Order: sequence, then C-alpha cells, then structure tokens
Amino acid sequence: MLTQRQLFLKHNAQTSPNPLLLAFTRAKGIYMYDKDDKPYIDLISGIGVSNVGHCHPNIVEAVQLQAQTYMHLMVYGEYVQSPQVNFAKALAEVLPDNLTCTYFVNSGAEAVEGAMKLAKRYTGRAEIISCKNSYHGSTHGGLSLMGNETFKQAYRPLLPGISFIQFNDLPDLEKITIQTAAVFIETIQGEAGIVVPEKEYMQQLRKKCNETGTLLVLDEIQCGFGRTGKLFGFEHFGIVPDILLLAKGIGGGMPIGAFISSSEIMSVFTDNPVLGHLTTFGGHPVSCAAGLATLQTILQGQLVSDVESKGQLFKDLLKHPAILEIRGKGLMLAVAFNSYETNKKIIDACIEDGVVTDWFLHCDNAMRIAPPLIITREEIKTACEIILRNIEKICG
Repeated sequence: MLTQRQLFLKHNAQTSPNPLLLAFTRAKGIYMYDKDDKPYIDLISGIGVSNVGHCHPNIVEAVQLQAQTYMHLMVYGEYVQSPQVNFAKALAEVLPDNLTCTYFVNSGAEAVEGAMKLAKRYTGRAEIISCKNSYHGSTHGGLSLMGNETFKQAYRPLLPGISFIQFNDLPDLEKITIQTAAVFIETIQGEAGIVVPEKEYMQQLRKKCNETGTLLVLDEIQCGFGRTGKLFGFEHFGIVPDILLLAKGIGGGMPIGAFISSSEIMSVFTDNPVLGHLTTFGGHPVSCAAGLATLQTILQGQLVSDVESKGQLFKDLLKHPAILEIRGKGLMLAVAFNSYETNKKIIDACIEDGVVTDWFLHCDNAMRIAPPLIITREEIKTACEIILRNIEKICG
C-alpha cells in the first residue's frame, strides 16, 4: 500500500521540483502536529491566512453551525444570504465611508481580477499601473500585474496595457496620467521581502490619483486584518483607497476574498452588460460565517493592540552578526541574510527543529516571520531561541 507521501507525489499536481513534503495530522493555535504528535510553531500562518490561529474555537463553531444550516444556494449576488449580508455589514462598520460595498469572491487572486474589471469599467480607461516586485496572485490577470519577469516569461503574451513603476519612488508617480484606469499597489509589499513605503510616498500617490481621476487600488491581501498593528495597513499612512482588496487572513482558514468599494463604483457591474461580474462560489455561506467570526474575534479579543509590541520583541531578540536587517511592521517581518543559500539552510534547519518559516518569491535571501496574531511573548521567545540556535549552527 502506498504511503500518503507517495500518493501525494503520484496524484497531486506539483508546484516545485522539491516540495517540503511535511505531513501534518492536526493543527491548533500557533502549532501544527505531525503523525508522531511533534509540534511545529507556524511562523508564517499558512502565508498570512491563520491570523487568529489554527482551528480557533469561534471559527470552528461558526463553520459547523452554518454548514448544518445551508451551504451553496445560488451564484453570488442573487439571493439574500445572511452570512454574506452580516459579514459585509461588519466590514462596512470598520472601514471608511467610501468602502461600504463588498463583492465576495473565493481568493485574493479573484479579488484582483474583479477589481481590474471594475476599474476599467468605471473609468472607461484601459491602462493599469502596478509596481516592480509586486505580487497580486497567479491567475492570468494577477500575473500580468506581477512585477517580476522570472515568474511571467513562460506565460506570455499576458494582458496588454500594463505598465510598472518603482515602489516607494516619488518621481515614478509622474507615469500616472489621465489615461490610467487604476494603480494596483500593495500597501506593504509582501513577496518583495516586506518593503514598507514612506508615508509621504503613499500620500503623494493618493494625491496623484485624485488629480488624474485614477482609482487607487490597495492590495491588503497579506497585510490586512491586523497583521501590521492596524486593522488595515492603509491606516498607517493617512490615506484611503478607492478599492480595497482582502483575502487570506479574513476567513480564519476558510477560502474567501473580497474587493470593496463605494456603491457608486460597484454599481457599474449591474448593467451594460447586466451581470458584469459573476462567481459561483464567491461569498460561500460557510466562508462568510467564518469571516464574520474572524473579524469579531480580532475586535473583541483586541488582538491588534499587541501586534506592534510583539513584532518589536522579534526584532529585539533576533540579534546575530549573520542577520543583515529585519524589515516590516507588526507581525509582518523579513529577516535578511547574505544569500538564498544561507537563508534556505537556516529555514530547513528551523523546520527540522520545530519552527516552520520560509522565504519570499522576489526576495529569496530573507526569512518570513508572520505568525498568528495570538502568539504569546513566551512563544515568541521560544521561536527566536530556535531560530538563533540554527543561525549559529549554519553560520557560526
């Protein structure tokens, strides 16, 4: 009889020549457990997903209750489904006044795709601007916006009308013109290795978009829902987007994404043509129930208030000559080393030692640290001890 690992390699599509092949049997809080019940600290939250930890009881209860009430009823937007309505209302209550209309989809990449269509339809313009070293998903449209040729070259031709600016570069903002439908930009760049822009840059970006009638689309798929020490990343910069993209951490582990805008902008999907954007499973009742429970857990547990100090504790504890710098905000951090080879050896050693971390698509010499927001200070100290022990073992 074949093992689970053998069956995985035989029947599941592979995304790399050498997958990690870690096999976990359960997860709880910040920990994942293998078949021998060995605990692993999850320092990446399934890439920014498990903000409230694995199998949080509030999320589990919400999922179970909704699953036994009803699941899929109809494609998104036709029936009044309470889980969708309640989650959309709760999001509107914590967002600025121009972000009150939510379109739920299945993932971050789908949120990007929907927002691209929305921006073109509302403005009547064709050009979209994105940033170098950006990441907006792996669908055809998301890939077109990605600012790294290595990941794009095998799939050309991609969508036309996409141009790129340098992130956090003020002179490049002059490339935004009255021909530009939208600027898609991560509030904090994720796969570039956690690059935090200057406040002045973000405010000048907002100003330039206002002057040219360009929609500002902020991708908070990684940095949203408390990860940076604010509920939403744009709160750090004193600006508000025209369209906000969310996914990953908003579902507490369930698949869901959203693009959010004003009712005026979103209304263009209702006619010419009617049904301007469609999704069968977007806003799935179980995922929306999980999303509402996640938001309530974050707010009621005041999880965001401790994020900045927890991030600072990582920075204070991770001191070693091999560490070049630690970038980021809150619990969205990148620990930079001198090379991919050094970083990968340290990551592999940490995983073997019970701490799961990884690297970034566009910055492979940096280690990702993005644990569940519920991580305690003692757990941070334990994780840092393991990381430092393995840095010392690899680097001396």
